[in-house]
Formats: sequence, C-alpha cells, structure tokens
Amino acid sequence: MSEIDAKEPSLSMLRRFGQIFVLALLISGIVATWRWRRSFDPLALTALIRGVPAAPIVFLGLHIIASLTFVPRSLLGFAAGIVFGVWWGVLWATLGSVIGAIAGFLIARYVHASLFERVRWTRFTTLLERAERGGWRKVAFIRLVPVIPHSLANYAMGLTHLKIGDYALGSLLGQLPLTIATVEAGAAGERALRGAGGWLWPTLIGLGALALTVIIPAVLRRRGRGE
Repeated sequence: MSEIDAKEPSLSMLRRFGQIFVLALLISGIVATWRWRRSFDPLALTALIRGVPAAPIVFLGLHIIASLTFVPRSLLGFAAGIVFGVWWGVLWATLGSVIGAIAGFLIARYVHASLFERVRWTRFTTLLERAERGGWRKVAFIRLVPVIPHSLANYAMGLTHLKIGDYALGSLLGQLPLTIATVEAGAAGERALRGAGGWLWPTLIGLGALALTVIIPAVLRRRGRGE
C-alpha cells in the first residue's frame, strides 16, 4: 500500500469527525438559543450592543449566531434601527443578514457532504431543483417570501449546487425590503419613545418596504403563470 493510499482513510475519517463536530456544535447552539430565547428581543439586544466600543462588530457577530440558530432576523433589524439609526442600521443589518446567510449556506454544504443524501430531503427536492435552475433570481424570490424562515432557507440552499456568488447576490436583493422595513420600524419606535419628531417618515418607509415583500412575489408568480 502506498503512502498516499494510507493517508486517504485517515483524511476521510478526519473530515467525517469535523462534520460531526460542526453539526454537534450547531445543534448545541440551537438548543441553547431556544433555552434562553427570551434574551433575544430587541430591547435585550439593544442593551447588549449599545455602549460597546465595537458595537457594529458585536452586532454582526450576534447576527451570524442568530442566522445559524433560527432566531428571526427581524429582531436584529429592530435592534439595528434602535441602536444605529436608519442609515447605519440598514447597512449593518443588511451586511449581517448576508454574512449570516452565507455562513448557514457554507455550513450546510460542508456538513451535507457524505453525511446526508439529498434524496432524503423529499420535501425540499422541488424547491432545491428550482433554485439551482433559477440561480440568484430564484434565491431572491425565495428570500422575498417572509413565511420561509431565514435559517431554514440558508441550510436548504446549502444542499444545492448553487454558486456562492449567486446565493449571496440573491440573498442580498431578496432580504433587503424586509431588512429596511424592520430597521425603519426600530428607528421610528426609538424616536417615538424619546418623544422626538421625525418618526413618521421612517414608519411610512418601513411599511412601504414591507409591502414590497408581498407585492413583488405576487407579481412574479402572476408573470410566471402567464409565461
């Protein structure tokens, strides 16, 4: 037996151990998040982030953790609006949602390799095949539908052969309306609680962005049926 042949089983076992370790770590994080789920509300997140010198970095870290552990990203959007205001809040919340989406996508792709067979995911087979054919456009459409959980979409898309660039672009465009809506709502709420003026426009913009998450998918579905 050659030296290369002897190394292959050990490398395979090391990779399998790494996959199991990552999966166990992920499951532990989800369980812990569920256990302390009450801590994940906009006010608690605001208290945790506000006053920290590296607040944006802390926020991005929390956003990644939330994306991996099924915490609704809308909570992070509200917190971003409260802490950073409208414009910076949209920037950090958008960046956090995209990085979190990519993290879940890559983890699912890494753990899925040789551990799970995609054929077993019968409920997602059609969705995954459509996403592969549609590229970033299909990803954006899936992201625009708020009823599909953020974390679940990340892990499901990781089972496809989508290019990471297409997934990142589709996630960015599809998540943007809801991100803007939640950040605007957080900023408007913070202004209203302080008794400051200027809360009406953020509220209207947020409602408009939220309406896009309903209108755009409906228009795309109608166009699809027409074709």
